[in-house]
Amino acid sequence: MFRNRVLLIILFLFYNKYLSAQCAMCKAVVEANLEAGGSAGAGLNHGILYLMAIPYIAILFFSLAYFIHFRTQKAN
Repeated sequence: MFRNRVLLIILFLFYNKYLSAQCAMCKAVVEANLEAGGSAGAGLNHGILYLMAIPYIAILFFSLAYFIHFRTQKAN
């Protein structure tokens, strides 16, 4: 189990240049817009990554709150 997690983390670390946060249609529209001189799609990828990170941050926050709560109950 631990070995699978380590392999998955290594996979994501070394092959992250192949990962893209945009779907094929969004990417085509953004590339066409940028080639035409527009700037509407310049921050689209960052926005998608920002939205994708919010659930992970929420999970981290609630896990940390649970851990602190559990730790204080154990001390009493």
